[in-house]
Amino acid sequence: MRIAAVCVFSLLFAAAMPSFAGSQQDKMKSCNADASAKNLKGDERKAFMKDCLSAKPAASAPMSQQDKMKVCNKDAGDKKLKGDERKAFMSNCLKK
Repeated sequence: MRIAAVCVFSLLFAAAMPSFAGSQQDKMKSCNADASAKNLKGDERKAFMKDCLSAKPAASAPMSQQDKMKVCNKDAGDKKLKGDERKAFMSNCLKK
C-alpha cells in the first residue's frame, strides 16, 4: 500500500514540475533581458536579478477565457483524460 502511495505521489509531483519549470525559465529569461536592456553589470545586476526573480506576478489582470482554455486543455492532455472525464475536468477547470 505504501509503495502505491509513493508511486502516485511521485507521478503527481512529476506532472506538476514542468509547468513550474517553464514559468521559472520564462521569468529568468525576462529578468535577464531587462537587466541587459538596462546595461546592468556586477553587483547592480545581481541585486536587480534577485529582486526581479523574487517578485510576484501582477495579479491585476485576471486570466482571459482563451488563456484559461489553453491551460485547462494542456492539463487535461497531460492527465490523458478522454471522453466524459475530459468534459467534466474541462468544465470544472474553466469555472475557476
